[in-house]
Amino acid sequence: MDKVLVLDFGGQYDQLIARRVRELGVYSEIKAYSSISPEEIAACGYNAVIFTGGPNSVYLETSPHYDPSLLGMGIPVLGICYGDQLLCWMAGGTVESAGVSSEYGKTELVTDHPGGEAEALLAGVPDISTVWMSHTDHVGALPPGFVNLAHTSSCPSAAMGDPSRKLYGVQFHPEVTHTEYGKNILSNFLFRIAELKADWRMDDFIESSIEKYRRELKGKKVLLALSGGVDSSVCAALLSKAIGSDLTCVFVDHGLLRKDEGDLVEDTFKDRFGMNFIRINAEDRFLSKLKGVTEPEKKRKIIGEEFIRTFEDASDSIGQAEVLAQGTIYPDVIESGKGDSSVIKSHHNVGGLPSVMAFSDIAEPLRDLFKDEVRAVGEKLGLPKELVWRQPFPGPGLAVRVIGEITKEKLDTLREADAIFREELEKAGPEKSPSQYFAVLTDLRSVGVKGDARTYGYTVALRAVTTDDFMTAEWTRLPYEVLEKASLRITNEVNDITRVVYDITSKPPATVEWE
Repeated sequence: MDKVLVLDFGGQYDQLIARRVRELGVYSEIKAYSSISPEEIAACGYNAVIFTGGPNSVYLETSPHYDPSLLGMGIPVLGICYGDQLLCWMAGGTVESAGVSSEYGKTELVTDHPGGEAEALLAGVPDISTVWMSHTDHVGALPPGFVNLAHTSSCPSAAMGDPSRKLYGVQFHPEVTHTEYGKNILSNFLFRIAELKADWRMDDFIESSIEKYRRELKGKKVLLALSGGVDSSVCAALLSKAIGSDLTCVFVDHGLLRKDEGDLVEDTFKDRFGMNFIRINAEDRFLSKLKGVTEPEKKRKIIGEEFIRTFEDASDSIGQAEVLAQGTIYPDVIESGKGDSSVIKSHHNVGGLPSVMAFSDIAEPLRDLFKDEVRAVGEKLGLPKELVWRQPFPGPGLAVRVIGEITKEKLDTLREADAIFREELEKAGPEKSPSQYFAVLTDLRSVGVKGDARTYGYTVALRAVTTDDFMTAEWTRLPYEVLEKASLRITNEVNDITRVVYDITSKPPATVEWE
């Protein structure tokens, strides 16, 4: 199988680059530039390398650099933004400050036509197109052997290439959707220039994973902390195919899930899949620990700690398992050190299980997959759509969507309002559905009128965002009719709510969640 190395120099879009490559059917991995040498790149069998962007100026000694010997090893290289400048620097060109000519956001790209093989990178890109720029430096003098491929009104070299060595760079970001022909450009690099095969398929991954864990876990008892989220659910389904009754799933229902989600999880894995499934109804336990707590970070720590203790109690009661299974996915691994992590981290979906728990091994069958790939696996394994396409949901659950102190009454109120909002939005089926949508129960109470009587109830905020990667997000322009219907139903059907507002703040400056 062909594979691409995304060499990270501190860019914010490293994961997005790797995702785009995989979407084109080629397997990709991300590693920090300091963690792998050119010799190791060759030894690992990478067929092409992509340099990411980064916040530094390449001409400063303190900025990240790389061994120029990579450029003479016959491995195709594509540099993006800082990676473009670094490639220029490594190959003997110059990079300079753009000064007042710095570019940010959508920019008009003009394609040059040097002729010959050099035009392969921008093949199919019109003479004028829109790209996404974000730079304060740019290429000054091209390195020997390179030709200019494109420019903008402010950037004399917006793309360059040395076709004889298959080295190319672009000052803009082809991986973001704002670049009109970004996918074409990445495809040109992978297939026209690097001549790779699109042989990364989910069916192959599923088959090889089932065989791998059937072989490696034979005769071992495996315990999975099942949160009910997409990642742990797909992990459970995959391991169930591999080891059957040797897998036990422990589902800690902390009472902070959305309406009917606990029952959906139990129905799916206990009844539909016939797994060894244990549901721990721990709502009272969690709410007693959260009583009086209003600070968001303290809520998170209490929930994470209590999840651990509840899971430990359950695991002790069912006998010793040898292997702990987790729904760790590739972004978790990257954030823990660009692929160098076998330790359970607090950001994992189980809330961070302690290393003192007596497991001889850890199974993480999804650790090489991005979220969209995990969903594809879930669909192929037959998980219900409601689980596979479940809205992104914070680990602490509704605790961070109830502002202020957490009580059962508040949670039940929010559950009903949230269910109505999601139901109305799904029923309306807007042309482009938001990436995430939910309700928040604020700590604000206001006067209202119901049935000729004065009332005093909570304000609910509705939130819907559209995003490609959740690093940035736009508030979604929902039809007024949908918002009106949701508001009417919420105020009529949920007793403690007198007012509904819609959050029209994008990320940044806000975050997607309120806490």
